[in-house]
Amino acid sequence: MTDVITFHIDGKEISAKPEQTILQAAALSGVYIPHLCAYKGLVPWGACRICLVKVNGRFQPACTQPVVAGALVENDTPELNEIRRALVDMLYVEGNHICPSCEASGNCELQALAYRLGILAPRYPYMFPKRGLDMSHPDVMLDHNRCIKCARCVRASRDIDGKHVFDFVGRGLGQRIAFDAEQGLAGTSVSAEDKAMSVCPVGALMNKRVGFAVPVGSRLYDRHPIGSAIESSK
Repeated sequence: MTDVITFHIDGKEISAKPEQTILQAAALSGVYIPHLCAYKGLVPWGACRICLVKVNGRFQPACTQPVVAGALVENDTPELNEIRRALVDMLYVEGNHICPSCEASGNCELQALAYRLGILAPRYPYMFPKRGLDMSHPDVMLDHNRCIKCARCVRASRDIDGKHVFDFVGRGLGQRIAFDAEQGLAGTSVSAEDKAMSVCPVGALMNKRVGFAVPVGSRLYDRHPIGSAIESSK
């Protein structure tokens, strides 16, 4: 059995190993597939559906779909980008994302994707949910208003940090991140050095005393729009 197979993304031939996903193989070949919940080193989750592609004419999430020899994958098409715009729009209106005052502005993947997809304002009415903040920990904070339920922190804390500090409670619009302590973040074993603290794609889970340390114009996506180069950490 060969250890290398080939398939095509938007007409470009891609070489891959059979155990890779479409998203992994694409990234290694310099092809950007938009995504939010996927992160290098974390178990694929398939939650956000931003990485939706068409494989031989059928919709599949690229982060969980294994490569298939000879497959024809569509990625950068008007149809798929319109679906991604709708999904990003919904993530904005379901939370309270106020970019001008957010410490993650310029480093936020949700914001960067909105720019890439040409979103100037969401098409749906804002829901303005009432969500809280947890500032109880001396070094880290969680703003539920910005959480997009990507589960990156859940997976990183469980699989890399070995702590399983975070998990989801509730369902639907009422779903939220919870902790393994009734006292909130202050009662957990999370620390500012944990991998879980560096994987959040938005400004929901952040270390304290680092906000706005990098000036506007010098932040990650100020310098390089998302997808302009394959980022080694993703």
